[in-house]
Amino acid sequence: MTAGSRILAMGHYQPSRVITNDDLASTLDTNDVWIRDRVGIAERRVADGESVADMATFAAEKALAASGLTAADIDLVIVATCSAIDRCPNVATRVADRLGINAPGAFDVNTACSGFSYALATGDHAIRAGASRNALVIGAEKLSDITDWSDRTTAVLFGDGAGAAVLSAVPDGEPAGIGPVVWGSTPEKGEALKIAGWQPYIKQNGQAVFRWATTALAPFAIEVCEKAGIAPSELAAFVPHQANTRIIDGIVKRLGLSPDAIVAKDLVESGNTSAASVPLALSKLIERGELPSGAPVLLFGFGGGLTYAGQVVRCP
Repeated sequence: MTAGSRILAMGHYQPSRVITNDDLASTLDTNDVWIRDRVGIAERRVADGESVADMATFAAEKALAASGLTAADIDLVIVATCSAIDRCPNVATRVADRLGINAPGAFDVNTACSGFSYALATGDHAIRAGASRNALVIGAEKLSDITDWSDRTTAVLFGDGAGAAVLSAVPDGEPAGIGPVVWGSTPEKGEALKIAGWQPYIKQNGQAVFRWATTALAPFAIEVCEKAGIAPSELAAFVPHQANTRIIDGIVKRLGLSPDAIVAKDLVESGNTSAASVPLALSKLIERGELPSGAPVLLFGFGGGLTYAGQVVRCP
C-alpha cells in the first residue's frame, strides 16, 4: 500500500493533417463564423494512416521519455478510447507491445469524453492498492473514423489525437499528486450521444448534451475540489473536456476560479478529441511552460454515457 501516486510526465501526439472551418465549408452548408460562434473551434487534426494505437503509442513514448523511467519500469497500461475499431487485442496491449513493456496489466476504458479521468483514477487506485508500481495512462481517439463528414451538426466538432501520463507512487512522506476522483453518470440521458452499430457514426442531440453540461456539471467540479481539500480560487488551471467554449465558460463562471487561473481551450486548434482532449490540453500547457511543477490543476471530463469524472492533480 502507498499514500498515493503522482504524474511524473505527460506527452501528446496529433496528426499533421489540418482541416479548417473553411475546408468544411467547401462541402457543407456552414461557415467559419457559424462554427466559431457555436462551438469555438477553428480547426482540427485528422489522421490519415495513423490508428488509435499508433497515436496512443506516440504520445506514450514522449511521456515515458520525459518521465525518467523505461519500459521495464511500467507494469500497468490503461487506454481510454471510444473510437478503436479493432476490439481485440485491445489498444493497451498493442501499445505495450510496441513500447516493449513486458507482461503489464493492460486494458481499455470506454466512458467516451470522460475516459481519461476514469483511467487516471483507476491507475491511481491500482498504485495505492499495491497492484502497480508505475502506470501508463493514455487517452487516444480517431474520431474521424466514425464521423459522418456530410452531417454538419457533428462534422464540425471532432478531431484526432492522443495524450498520455506516466504515474508513479509518491515517495514516503510526500503528499499524493492525484486527488480523489469524483465520477458518475446520468445513464437515463445516454441516448443523447451515441456510437451504435457495426459501422457507426457519432450521433448527438446537441441541445440535450449542452443543457446537461451547462446545468448539471459545475457542482461536480466543485465537489472534486472539496474532496482534494483545495478551494477553486487556489487552482492554477482548469483543464476541462474540450467540447464547446460556451460549455467551458458556463462551468468556469460557477467555479469561482482566480482571475489568474489558466483555462484550457485547446479545442480552438484541436476540436473535440473525446478521451484525448484533457491529457492533450494538459500536456501542451506543461510543454509550453505555462504551469510550474507542483501547480494544482483541476481535470474534468464529461460526455457520452452521459458520464463525468474529475480530479485535482499536481503538475509534474
